[in-house]
Amino acid sequence: MFESPTTLLQSRLKSLKENLATENPILVDAVNSFQDLDKVGYETGLLATDESFATKISWWPLISILGTFSAGKSSFINSYLGVNLQLTGNQAVDDKFTVITYSQEEKPRVLPGLALDADPRLPFYQISEAIEKVSTGEGSRVDTYLQLKTCKSDALKGRILIDSPGFDADDQRNATLRITDHIIDLADLVMVFFDARHPEPGAMKDTLQHLVEGTIKRNDTSKFLFILNQMDTTAKEDNSEQVVAAWQRAIVQTGLSAGRFYCIYNEKTAPIIEDEQMRKRYKEKLDFDMSEINQRMQEVGVERVYRIIGALENTANGIERVAIPKITKALDSWSRTVLKIDAVLLGLLIAILLGISYYANYWIDGSFQPFWLESFSDNPILQSIVLGVFVLILTILHFKVRRFMAHKIAKKLPTENGPGNIAGAFLKSTHPIRSIFMSTPSGWRKKSRQVIEQVRNQADNFVKLLNDNFTDPLGRREAEGLIEKKKADVAKS
Repeated sequence: MFESPTTLLQSRLKSLKENLATENPILVDAVNSFQDLDKVGYETGLLATDESFATKISWWPLISILGTFSAGKSSFINSYLGVNLQLTGNQAVDDKFTVITYSQEEKPRVLPGLALDADPRLPFYQISEAIEKVSTGEGSRVDTYLQLKTCKSDALKGRILIDSPGFDADDQRNATLRITDHIIDLADLVMVFFDARHPEPGAMKDTLQHLVEGTIKRNDTSKFLFILNQMDTTAKEDNSEQVVAAWQRAIVQTGLSAGRFYCIYNEKTAPIIEDEQMRKRYKEKLDFDMSEINQRMQEVGVERVYRIIGALENTANGIERVAIPKITKALDSWSRTVLKIDAVLLGLLIAILLGISYYANYWIDGSFQPFWLESFSDNPILQSIVLGVFVLILTILHFKVRRFMAHKIAKKLPTENGPGNIAGAFLKSTHPIRSIFMSTPSGWRKKSRQVIEQVRNQADNFVKLLNDNFTDPLGRREAEGLIEKKKADVAKS
């Protein structure tokens, strides 16, 4: 039996809560808070009934690995997993986005992109629709862009890795960049790899601009790690400082000053550095940077929770402070424009009637004296019919103008990448049953504002609960522990 979209959505959210319940109860409460926001979204038209704000974010800890070809991404992943899962080489060995997840099976598996596009539990759910928007006809070829790999590695427990193809040789560039933007938005940690063997970053200007320049305006730049890989090759010329400085200048020139910069290499595949002092110096730098990188990768689960709570608060704020003001402004512009056009059309219609009456010689000595005036004035039924026809014409014209101007203005409003479908919510507010003089968006009422405020308070409380797990500025936890220990000692004695 076919399930309605609403039923499918409810089933999806129920499954999400069940998966989260054993991991972190705070996240289950967060799903409920998102559902509270959904009610506001449905009433205002920001959401369709088969959508939820909760499904617009990733609930799983995600680490995305981006970079140029031959920058050592695959070798790094294999080393991190302890399994030779990804193909390695100096050429483009893997031209797909690869989502890597944990599995109990000993043998790794490779599944097609459809496994991601059709599974709401994984990132890239319904990504084919997003690909279709930027590259017509490519949405049906999702297997060309995505694949899912499973691997039994403890390093994958509690997190998902996303390996990207290199940027330099992709024929379907628009779709690739669209997917890249998507995973950057989803990820809790973004690791951008560059190749120290190519010390001329200016030659990769386009890649740098997309991987780096787009992060400038983000409020989560701290999640970006810029990694200069293959640093062992600089030992031959002992010019590591110059190579690092060149890449750092290139990144800064794109406008980015945030984000951590690391220098690493693969000890297993790197040739031995003959000079003992130099080998020691490179080893110390490698150990220090890899320690920080591994720590960030281990903490991605914690960062994920804070990200989700932040997304909850941002969604609430976005509805009230972005979507509603934009809809209100659009409604004001729409109503003023429609009324002006109505006035022009009314004046034009009157002018046409006057022109017809003038050419029909209905005006005698400056007064309106048509031959049928006397019989018309004595016939109330005829008067009602004529008046009704006149009003009907004006009404039809008015609603056609309303609809035309509404769709014209809606084209300038965002349909995605914001707190819901602002264009759709605006069109709902211009529905024929709503008066043109109503300046408040449809569904936006006192109760809606209360829900927004309630969710904001819930988000603050969630953060406090999270902080209590990791911080104890007053030392209460230690004091409570001492009290419990004293009680236990007394009980023993």
